[in-house]
Amino acid sequence: MNVKSALDYFGTYTRGVDGAVSTFKFEYLTSLGIAAIVIFLGKFIVGKSKLLQKYAIPAPVVAGLLFSILVAIIKSLGIVGFEFDVDLTKDLAQNIFFLAVGYGFSAGLIKNAGGKFLVKIAFAACLLITLQNVVGILVGKLINLDPFLALQCSSSSMSGGVGTAAAMGKVFEGMGAPANVTEVGVAAGTMGNIMGSLIGGPVAAYLISKYSLKSDPNDKPEQELSDSVYELKDKNMVSAFALALLIGALGMPIYFLLDNIPYIEMPKFIGCLFAGAIMRNALEKMDKETYVNEMNAIESMFLDLYLALVLMTIDITKLIPVAGKMGIILLAQAVLVGLFAIVISFNMFGRDYGAAVMASGNVGWACGSGPNSVANIKAVMDEYGYHHIAWILYPSFAVLIDDIYNPIFLSLISNLLK
Repeated sequence: MNVKSALDYFGTYTRGVDGAVSTFKFEYLTSLGIAAIVIFLGKFIVGKSKLLQKYAIPAPVVAGLLFSILVAIIKSLGIVGFEFDVDLTKDLAQNIFFLAVGYGFSAGLIKNAGGKFLVKIAFAACLLITLQNVVGILVGKLINLDPFLALQCSSSSMSGGVGTAAAMGKVFEGMGAPANVTEVGVAAGTMGNIMGSLIGGPVAAYLISKYSLKSDPNDKPEQELSDSVYELKDKNMVSAFALALLIGALGMPIYFLLDNIPYIEMPKFIGCLFAGAIMRNALEKMDKETYVNEMNAIESMFLDLYLALVLMTIDITKLIPVAGKMGIILLAQAVLVGLFAIVISFNMFGRDYGAAVMASGNVGWACGSGPNSVANIKAVMDEYGYHHIAWILYPSFAVLIDDIYNPIFLSLISNLLK
């Protein structure tokens, strides 16, 4: 057996032509193994760094970025470009994670939070999305950037993420935008994921330190409300995972209905999130076993896996060519989101520990995606203490408002730019 035959077991090698770098694409199981190494490495690095713990940087983000930088260096030197077969597993991890988040969304939680608080979350989200586009267009005008490209570096890629930026790029192209409008949006969304992961924790740490905020010792996750230690059993884990798969399937018809609402680009995970919430409340209503502890374990596992898969597969070399004017707008967006979280969100959400935690989540979704928001919140809570509404209610509801308002606003404002 020669070297090429052996390598075929682990992936596909493609020789570069016309000066291009040769690539090796790892097959999905090997890619998952590399993701596992990223998770272990991230936890090790964060465990050894007081600074990373203080600023609540998620462990998979730390190791994922380091891995992406290493891969980019190897590619830039002309040695080989590494790719990973993770599209399906990334989608699976994201959707299982969000259905597990939705599963914690009980009717009692909404009742405890109150309708006024939900209105505040919605108002803050819509205000920030509007400001992102105002800032993007104004800065774009100052640096002589096409207004459609400026929009792609605003809420389209920031609050919307890579998916919305790709979808809106096709819309903008039909309106006469430059041919690279989609690529710019995807690159901006990728940078946003990095920004959101790195800024959210320090924002919360600053607020907690400045105002000497403490978590409520009586506010605990459901699995910790009892003094007894809950043992995760094989039979229950199997049942919970089967339930998660069923919820994911039930999320598809919900996604179908939501995604066919005119002018709204709805991600698949929103359907899963709703399905998780509906299933949890239905099981409670029927007084059936809910497997809350097992579902929380599944949620944590798939969040770390998703973040590792996203961060380790970022092709940093593709960000370099569009880093000039795009970088200026993204810097302005980072400043806007950070200040908004500190000045507006923190004060609007109650100026307490929970408000500081939610401010970190605000940065996460406004610069990247829903998982970024949850990862920021989890990292802050791991370091400073739990907050139920910040963990279960805030990211889900804020992302839902974002996914409804953002594409509608972008459609309206882009028509004014034609």
